[in-house]
Amino acid sequence: MTSAADRWRQSLDAWALPEDILAVAEESPWILPTAIFQVPEFIATSPSHERARAALPTGGTVLDVGCGGGVAAFALTPPASHVIGVDLRADMLSMFKDNAAKYRVDCQIIEGLWPAVADSTPSADVVTAHHVVYNVGDIGPFLRALDDHARFRVVLELPDCHPLSTMSEAWRYFWQLERPEGPTASDLVDVLEELGVEAHRDQWCGAMRREQGLDQAAHFTRTRLCLPSSREDDVRDFLARQPDSSERDMSTIWWDTLTSDEARLKSAAL
Repeated sequence: MTSAADRWRQSLDAWALPEDILAVAEESPWILPTAIFQVPEFIATSPSHERARAALPTGGTVLDVGCGGGVAAFALTPPASHVIGVDLRADMLSMFKDNAAKYRVDCQIIEGLWPAVADSTPSADVVTAHHVVYNVGDIGPFLRALDDHARFRVVLELPDCHPLSTMSEAWRYFWQLERPEGPTASDLVDVLEELGVEAHRDQWCGAMRREQGLDQAAHFTRTRLCLPSSREDDVRDFLARQPDSSERDMSTIWWDTLTSDEARLKSAAL
């Protein structure tokens, strides 16, 4: 029988694009625009923030894996007074460091891919990873390393469905290409159960990460669709005709790394 982790990897592998489409792309379609990951002026609270905050001692530490600008970390300051950001991209880490100065909290940044940099990353009271797992094929070691680095709790946030599934209609329209549907947040719960992790799941409705206006959305969407720049007006017209999708179904998946009694004793000793 195929394991839950193998099914997760296979579902992500199905998102690979056909070679004939990739061949005509002017640039890589696998973009993560920095602007989308900036911390907003006001960070709206979410079940993910609430679950993380509940496990944080006053003056505690947060490790934010795949941190981007640091929304997951800076939503927790206070009570956290020290944040650690891990990201593969230097521009994201620069943004994270600037935001730490803005929030007046101590920070440490570590450039690299998780869990490859786990051995050089300190532990923290709470470990967060928001909007990251759908980029991780080898999900078992990724999750184990998160668990190993959390003194009290791990908190994951992810859409219920793969974030690129929102582009399925565009792929049909421009390329007559059907895109995959999985994996899903439920599949991640299956992986954690397989690993022996007693995880909890909170389901809620949250705001979509949005580009700054139709022009920017057209540019990013055209790039992801592997279309030439000459088709950007066509993509803008297509997007203008689509129904508004400002919200999507979300999941917060979290677990404690200690029993409640162990956590109280450890917190008192710190």
